[in-house]
Amino acid sequence: MKQILQDLKSGKTVLEDVPAPSASTNGLLTRTAVTLVSAGTERMLVDFGKSNLIQKARSQPDKVKQVFEKVKTDGLMPTVDAVRNKLDTPLPLGYCNVGQIVESHVDGFTVGDRVVSNGKHAEYVSVPKHLCAAIPDSVDDESAAFTVIGAIALQGIRLIKPTLGETVVVTGLGLIGLVAVQLLRAHGCRVLGIDYDAEKVALAKQLGAEVVNLSAGQDPLAIAEQYSRGRGVDAVLITASTKSNEPIHQAALMSRQRGRIVLVGVVGMEMSRADFYEKELSFQVSCSYGPGRYDSEYEEKGNDYPVGFVRWTEQRNFEAILDMMAEGRIDMKPLISHRFKLEQAAEAYDLISSGNPLGVLLQYPSKPAGKIERTVTLNAPLPAVTASQACVGFIGAGGYASSVLVPAFAATGARLKSIASATGVSSVHVGKKNQIEEATTDTDSVLADEAINTLVITTRHNSHAGWVRKGLEAGKHIFVEKPLTLTRQELDDLGSFYTAMDRAPLLMVGFNRRYSPLIQPIAQALARKSQPVSMVMTVNAGEIPADHWTQDMDVGGGRIIGEGCHFIDLLRYLANSSIVDVQARAMDSSCKDSVSILLSFANGSIGTVNYLANGNKGFPKERLEVFCGGGIAQVDNFRSLKAFGWPGLKSQRLWRQDKGQSNCTRAFVDAIEKGDSSALIPVDELLEVAHACFDVVDQIS
Repeated sequence: MKQILQDLKSGKTVLEDVPAPSASTNGLLTRTAVTLVSAGTERMLVDFGKSNLIQKARSQPDKVKQVFEKVKTDGLMPTVDAVRNKLDTPLPLGYCNVGQIVESHVDGFTVGDRVVSNGKHAEYVSVPKHLCAAIPDSVDDESAAFTVIGAIALQGIRLIKPTLGETVVVTGLGLIGLVAVQLLRAHGCRVLGIDYDAEKVALAKQLGAEVVNLSAGQDPLAIAEQYSRGRGVDAVLITASTKSNEPIHQAALMSRQRGRIVLVGVVGMEMSRADFYEKELSFQVSCSYGPGRYDSEYEEKGNDYPVGFVRWTEQRNFEAILDMMAEGRIDMKPLISHRFKLEQAAEAYDLISSGNPLGVLLQYPSKPAGKIERTVTLNAPLPAVTASQACVGFIGAGGYASSVLVPAFAATGARLKSIASATGVSSVHVGKKNQIEEATTDTDSVLADEAINTLVITTRHNSHAGWVRKGLEAGKHIFVEKPLTLTRQELDDLGSFYTAMDRAPLLMVGFNRRYSPLIQPIAQALARKSQPVSMVMTVNAGEIPADHWTQDMDVGGGRIIGEGCHFIDLLRYLANSSIVDVQARAMDSSCKDSVSILLSFANGSIGTVNYLANGNKGFPKERLEVFCGGGIAQVDNFRSLKAFGWPGLKSQRLWRQDKGQSNCTRAFVDAIEKGDSSALIPVDELLEVAHACFDVVDQIS
């Protein structure tokens, strides 16, 4: 299928061939009929892509600060790589989609129904059930395409809480502003519209508003004073897009005592206290389409808010806008300024970059070209190097896979056959960069491909156990990015299954830190000593928001299962002895991600992992200290090794951080192709480390 993507590095807007997605568990798959280009939001993204690095940096000072902090801890080259990878990742455009359902996994939506959603500019889109709404028969597709824009305006109006007869100013008469004018008029309000564009001002007047044409030199304060009968306006809805602070200052000056100001657009936010203090004004920022936005429980998991407590969710706002259209209370036809065929997408984006259009619609083919294609060929197969060559299929194409794992496997010379992702966009991007032969959204096809003898699993943690089991049953070697499983029961079941297999394939977890070139000499030096070892691993992990998927115990398993396992494995490797006891303590609920773990080993060694989320980014993220037989070794952030009083162990510093990912993947591929698995982590050790992680979680829960 075709999808519109924005290259943030070059600024190009491209129409890309990507595999079509499937409907999610709590969602729908629709075939697109028409989409609306948001001339405001999408223009900002296009302009950002076309700007140079200095301009990009100036527009996002907070990101620049993060970059400098990363340079201090990780070094220049890893930071440069991270920035390049971020800018190199294509951005799907669009959020106003009208289509027909072709797959449905939820009640209330039937194949063949027309729906509006916040889907992207693509021939097929997969959307959660709460981000779409059924279109009434009396509403045509082109009008329905304005529903999401309408919901943004409606949410801002709901925050204003206008009453019949109040005077409301709309500052900024783009698409959202012009819809807001109609909604406020339908609500019984007197509306004053303000803008610099004479054509938009004229349209607002046509839609029933009194207007201020700033380009003609009209004084908005004087007109607002007169229009409000000298009392000041009751409320101001700011839908403009500008870096200037003037819209908020102006809104305060024209408001009455205890007036309300709501910001929907993007403007300068330097406010005068005096403006608000003297009149006791209220100011609020509106969040997108309404309650539920950015809440994974609502959007991804499909858990609705009770209507008795949250009357207007984002989906109910969609429905309200569609009802208003169906009843003729608002009219979107006057807002349509241009229509383009999908294949003319580049022309449409040239227009919004150079001109000042209103509603730009993209029209899609009325009939599908054939069956839904979920696999796209990217590159011709490379000639086999050896008869036993590893042939790899990737399941998952997220940030870590894109920036680290896939390039590491590509560097081994293995054949990269297929890569699967949910949407198809990331798999196409990663596949093209790394000479992968095909991209797909049909994950089962990767499993069924007989040419693929190796699976690399980098999906969300709750799917790992299932894919590992299926891959082993299919006779494929497995490399799974940690963790191996999300629960102890899954671990026990998988361990029993694997040990009972006859001629089991290789099973590897991506515990890469033990393969770091700074860890290997320490392990070799410890092998020459007979005394027990004491180790302290300090992890300045930093805070992760509570609503991040890794913090969801049912999806990510929490930070110990998801990341802390790396450090338990590292100490297990250096001790070179089985774990016999695990003790763990966490801080109170105000910082539950800060945990101290004490490991005891069969040979008398001990190790402490201080996994802390309450530190500072200026300090190294990972520091290892090893004490043994009068010698001390210290590793800082996998960039430097310092030896103190340890004959035979030399201090060294790397040009760039190396956490061992390349060596880890090389060892795995070599084991497949050369038959020597001595460098791999034994499966019983993988299981042991996983059980230790579950012991920690049990003690701190």
